[in-house]
Amino acid sequence: MANPADRPDPDLPTPNLEPGAEEVEELEDINGDGEEEEEYEGEDDDEATAAKPQTREDAATNRIRAESLFRRMGAAPVPVRVHDVIVKGNDKTKDHVIEAEVDVVRQATTLQELLEASKVANFRLQALDIFDSVKITLDPGPPELPGTTNVVIKVVEREKPLTCELGAFTKAETRSSSLEVSAKYKNLFGYGDNWDGSLAYGCDNSAEVGLGMYLPRFRGRPSPFTSRLYLSTQDWLKFSSYKERALGLSLGLLSTEYHDLVYTVAWRNFIDPSRMASRSIRRQLGHSLVSDLKYTFKVDKRNSPLRPTRGYSFISTSQIGGLAPNKATLRFLRQEIDLRYAVPLGFYRAALNFGVSGGIMFPWGSGYKSRASSVPERFFVGGNVSPVCSLGGPSALWGFKTRGLGPNEPRREEEEDQSGDTYERDFVGGDVAVTAFADLSFDFPLRWFRDRGIHGHVFACAGNMAELSENKYRNFSAPKFLETFRSSVGAGIVVPTSLFRMELNYCHILKKQEHDRAKSGFFLTFSTSS
Repeated sequence: MANPADRPDPDLPTPNLEPGAEEVEELEDINGDGEEEEEYEGEDDDEATAAKPQTREDAATNRIRAESLFRRMGAAPVPVRVHDVIVKGNDKTKDHVIEAEVDVVRQATTLQELLEASKVANFRLQALDIFDSVKITLDPGPPELPGTTNVVIKVVEREKPLTCELGAFTKAETRSSSLEVSAKYKNLFGYGDNWDGSLAYGCDNSAEVGLGMYLPRFRGRPSPFTSRLYLSTQDWLKFSSYKERALGLSLGLLSTEYHDLVYTVAWRNFIDPSRMASRSIRRQLGHSLVSDLKYTFKVDKRNSPLRPTRGYSFISTSQIGGLAPNKATLRFLRQEIDLRYAVPLGFYRAALNFGVSGGIMFPWGSGYKSRASSVPERFFVGGNVSPVCSLGGPSALWGFKTRGLGPNEPRREEEEDQSGDTYERDFVGGDVAVTAFADLSFDFPLRWFRDRGIHGHVFACAGNMAELSENKYRNFSAPKFLETFRSSVGAGIVVPTSLFRMELNYCHILKKQEHDRAKSGFFLTFSTSS
């Protein structure tokens, strides 16, 4: 289900300016559909202009004046002040919703700033996803106030606010598929509010039903507000011998370019239908309350999330759980960091990507040193997905299966899955995790591959996890942690698309530990950007 808060690319090209205006304020028409179309208006309205067409001499005079204006703009800033913002075409949408998104135009003091601010305002209105088209025009201000302009915003509201989607998704790393159905109703109450409902069901018996709401910033709010009510079931029987059921509510309190703040409260239930769970899993079966606050700081200056060839990214996530007086509340502290850097090499569009990520969590409260941390909040490294795309913390290693490495315990008895693999142990996750990778991507010499973005890459990755809770931090040491690092290398072909990154890789496991679920061979993976 797409997040309503997602935004299109803000680096939109500024429309080309062509002469044909009469005054400073009568300059550019910024079109929401991206077409380079300029519309210049005189002091009379459109009807009067249509009734009294310009003569050839008038058109020549206007062109000379416009060329003079463009020369002034190129030589020095042209002072201008916004007198009023006029909204047209919003039969359902409230005026203050639109004005909150275009408030940036009121701060412009020159014509150059106003044109740039109009571009930003157009981008913000389009990002609301409730209009079919947006057009911004600069009209002259009142005659008694020279040097002023009116910003006229013409919008066309969506004719079909209800949309439905149906999709099938496959996770190659977990050999599972899911069917998802979603419906979204946009601008239901005229506040730019988007409501969506979704239903997902997986072949591994996982399911989720959700109802979400997105409300844009208005009346002084610094950012949009989001909320989502969900009922979910996740099946981890194959990997960790438990099923997780949760009824929860998440609230997006802050969402800006670099900062996100989310509060989540959920009632969870752990069950073990197989009755084969290990000792650590059995001790956590039953009901628990999750009440946590998560803050994320994210900077992503890479030129592409699927095939970055230059730039860097950094993300830091801090989470505190236990913000409720209930005894069943899980109390924990969790911190993750992820740093990526891409260096262009100057030939065959080659680039070296490398990254390092780490995380640590620990219970808090009375007796926290001897208390076990919650399994779902622990770190699980593995899954044959691309670390290049999985920005957000330690998660993926090429060649290692989902939840296929790290601390594990024997089950009561062993079980064989349908693929013939024997799973004798539960992987219970770690309280500290570190991963690192290096990826060298390059174009193939053949033009057919280059035109389609198909390229090759060679890679290496390493990572490890360890337990700290229940006094196990006493046995932790940096030399031992480094000595037990897992690692792999490989090469493959990458087929990037606008939605995902497909890789056909050969992975060779350099180092693994006993009971790790990893093997050398060919793997086909599909990865999306985080």
